[in-house]
Amino acid sequence: MFDKLETLDDLFEMQLKDLYSAESQLIEALPLMAERAKDGRLRAGFTKHLHETEKQLQRLEKIGESLDLDLDGHTCQAMKGLIAEGQETMSERATEEVMDAALIAAAQRIEHYEISGYGTAAHFAERLGHDQAAELLRQTLDEEQLTDTKLNDLAKNYINQKAV
Repeated sequence: MFDKLETLDDLFEMQLKDLYSAESQLIEALPLMAERAKDGRLRAGFTKHLHETEKQLQRLEKIGESLDLDLDGHTCQAMKGLIAEGQETMSERATEEVMDAALIAAAQRIEHYEISGYGTAAHFAERLGHDQAAELLRQTLDEEQLTDTKLNDLAKNYINQKAV
């Protein structure tokens, strides 16, 4: 993993590698979530977020290049666990409506993890004077927060009612 964490720069690099791994893992998981979703709006939301996630990964690559950092070679264990939980949920026998509610719950756990990660990394970038990186990280943070809001609205105003 890391030989040492002696400076905020070291910690910032670790955060970027963790986010890069998390997004890479999510790119593989989102198509499965979309496939399992029965509600058309939820399926479309997962598909849209897949395309956003691909762009977010590109932003991280741009940050890595600008700071001369190789972001490969690390596995985000938290995302690995969140995805494993989601896969376990998807293997359950459930009505379509309850499965859609469960998919939203799993997706929101992922979004909340990403929101905290991007918020932290953006703050570190600002503190370290990496203005372009901070701007790119905040752009992704805004997207993650919007995705969480959309999932929440879909759940509260439609999916959860159907699942009752």
